[in-house]
Amino acid sequence: MSVLTPLRDLPTANIFRRGDVFVLFGELFGRGYANGLIDEARKAGMTILGITVGRRDENDHLRPLNTEELQEAETRLGGRIINIPLMAGFDMDAPEGTPTPTALLAELKLTNWQEAKLDWAQIERCREVGVARFKSALAQVMAELDQAIPDGANVFFAHTMAGGIPKTKVFLAIANRIYKGRGERFLSSRALLDSDLGKMILMNFDEVTANTFQYLIEASAGIRARIGKTGGEVRYTAYGYHGTEILINGTYQWQTYTNYTQGYAKMRLERHAEAAWSQGVKATVFNCPEIRTNSSDIFVGVELSLFPLLNALKKEGCGAWAEQQWAHCQSLLQDGIRLQDILDKIERYNNDPAIARFRDFAAWPMDNSAELAEVMVGTSEEIVDLHKDRKVLISDHLSSLVLEGTGPLMFHEAAAPHGPVLWLNHDIIAKQLARLH
Repeated sequence: MSVLTPLRDLPTANIFRRGDVFVLFGELFGRGYANGLIDEARKAGMTILGITVGRRDENDHLRPLNTEELQEAETRLGGRIINIPLMAGFDMDAPEGTPTPTALLAELKLTNWQEAKLDWAQIERCREVGVARFKSALAQVMAELDQAIPDGANVFFAHTMAGGIPKTKVFLAIANRIYKGRGERFLSSRALLDSDLGKMILMNFDEVTANTFQYLIEASAGIRARIGKTGGEVRYTAYGYHGTEILINGTYQWQTYTNYTQGYAKMRLERHAEAAWSQGVKATVFNCPEIRTNSSDIFVGVELSLFPLLNALKKEGCGAWAEQQWAHCQSLLQDGIRLQDILDKIERYNNDPAIARFRDFAAWPMDNSAELAEVMVGTSEEIVDLHKDRKVLISDHLSSLVLEGTGPLMFHEAAAPHGPVLWLNHDIIAKQLARLH
């Protein structure tokens, strides 16, 4: 378990300049945290390089991007993509002629998934095949990168790989009950974690979210050595989540979304950064605040911790610009609904005993409970219903502000990082936004 180490002071260092190289280690699909870093790299005049996870053909075999897909991906990135498939995880891998984990899971139904047992020897063989495939492709990618990165350049590797949910119908139904269910539809997250299905998913999360960071650091050792000998420096960053300090009762307090099933993999990611740091490699996991994204939408209630950011903007000196953000958020609510009333509701929510007991940093990630779901999912739905348009939410706007703040924080902190694991809480996000505006 990492010690809670928040970034408190705005970083100002910058070693990156024109001719240096920014490598996005994870394909860019939509607007998210990675865009902030790419924006900063572009401002610095860096050469931007990226990778692809590839695509699957009609037989589910991995393939490179075709001409049209490559053009679209490079347009999104604003740089060149090395077109070698780097799909992480092992859910679709298996020794020739044997079933993949996804095929094994296809037999599971809502009536039998908790008791179903998996062939763990076969799962391990699949994992070995998947890891070998990934490392082989990674070696090819590094060979191309080695040619593209000039001597003496500074290099910024930004790891963005996360996920690992296998494509199995039963999991969507299970997830809806764990993350959205109340009353009779509630399902304990512990039920999933204790099942063979849950254990296999956690293994795949580890491979995608965490172990790929270790593989990247190991595979780029040759580049790191060459760059070091020719006057350059190499940095690695990764996106973590391990709760966030937000304003509760007027002070910044750590809280978290429960149950965050990927939390175990995020802690493994932290350990990989700590191991690299102990070897003299500047690798930092930045634990970022909760936001709404396409991938986080399944976690109903994850957006509730965004609302206190409005108070942080005032507390940290955003001035007139903070008032503009308040006014914009007010405009999204139905007539007769006050933004302050929403914030008061969030304050009551955070002080509800059913929620407050999960503010236990040492016990993270905790299992969910029926009482928690009733309060969290209920509060989330109540607040959404107070908007003029359910598709234009305050939490979307606040998410965009968090994204705007984290990019420059990570970019400049990576130049002279204070440690392997750092938290970007609402205080430093607000301070960064005050600096920008």
